[in-house]
Amino acid sequence: MGGANIKARVLTAGRISVRAAVVTTALALALTLLDRYEYLKEFSEIDNMMGAMPISLCIVFVGGVGALVFIGFTRRLAPVAVSLAVVVFLSAALFPTSLVGGWWLSDGGSDAAEVLPDLSVYEPFADGNKLAKPSGEPTLVLDGDLPVMDGALALYPVYTAFAEAVYSRRAYESDGRSVMFTNTVKAFDAIIAGERDVIFTAAASKKQLKAASSAGVELCFTPIGKEAFVFLVGKNNPVNNITVQNIRNIYSGKTARWRTLGWNEGGEIVAFRRPEGSGSETGLQSVMRGLPLIKPRPLPDMSLAGNGSLMEQISVEYRGVQPALGYSYRYFANTMYANPDCKMLSVGGVYPSAENIRAGAYPFTVNFYAVTRGEPAGNTKKLVDWILSEQGQEIILSTGYSPL
Repeated sequence: MGGANIKARVLTAGRISVRAAVVTTALALALTLLDRYEYLKEFSEIDNMMGAMPISLCIVFVGGVGALVFIGFTRRLAPVAVSLAVVVFLSAALFPTSLVGGWWLSDGGSDAAEVLPDLSVYEPFADGNKLAKPSGEPTLVLDGDLPVMDGALALYPVYTAFAEAVYSRRAYESDGRSVMFTNTVKAFDAIIAGERDVIFTAAASKKQLKAASSAGVELCFTPIGKEAFVFLVGKNNPVNNITVQNIRNIYSGKTARWRTLGWNEGGEIVAFRRPEGSGSETGLQSVMRGLPLIKPRPLPDMSLAGNGSLMEQISVEYRGVQPALGYSYRYFANTMYANPDCKMLSVGGVYPSAENIRAGAYPFTVNFYAVTRGEPAGNTKKLVDWILSEQGQEIILSTGYSPL
């Protein structure tokens, strides 16, 4: 009898140890995921139910696993066990969705339509255009076989200034297609397809790099200048500074209310977004460093959608405040599509001034590039080399960007 009792106790202890190990593993998995997506260190910054959803699902998952492994498996408890198994499965299956939201039917917070500023003032060789000019005679003149340019909207004034400085007027006017603007997304598609010789953009998105790789195209990114990726709010918003972690918390869904950033009357943060593949959206993804971006929440009032331009949406008013947050590149926000009713935020106490960009003190100082299919060759190489010369860098500075 004594031996049987000992054996039974050993078996019982073994079962308890196995069950405890299963629960411990489930807990370790949940904590690892919450740590990976910054929910543990940023717990105090979570101010909304949707932001807390991943934590809630992890708690349900661990609790469900614990109840499931410790419940007695009898015929009478079979329905309970099945229900617990379903709860565990659903909590695990819904976790990826909880990281990006999308529980709502409409987004309303994305910039669905791009409204362009007047680009005619940046037309090469047009009378009275606003293009920067070299201080002396151009050290390079191309009179034929002109490289076909395209690029980002914010860089249009830069590369059209390059064209006016370097391309002969006769060749430019007879060619008729050497300088184009389609936007970042289409420019990448075009250079991958071999329809452009050089495009001018910020860094490529993962999707664009994958498309190039799938097409067997090696893109060459030659840095030609510096720019600041900036965050903007309405001018009546009392918040003047934001931290990198604040940004990551807002765009990962943890922080959804201005009071968490010190503005008690601000209400819900209306965090606008840009289309996938646009230069500024790729900039935001870089800030997130792999952290999933939450899908835009429904707008509290559709009047906040404005005319579809993010630069105008930033200054919208709702219940007496300007609750919007957006992002862009400094030159576009300051010059090309300036909105006097919005302001740029300091990040980590550093304002995106020209001096701070040149010094690299502003945390989101980024390069912009001349992008070619492989290493530039022929007249495209001559053009890129000239852009990197003193004259080319002078045009970048005169336009309003920072040279290398």
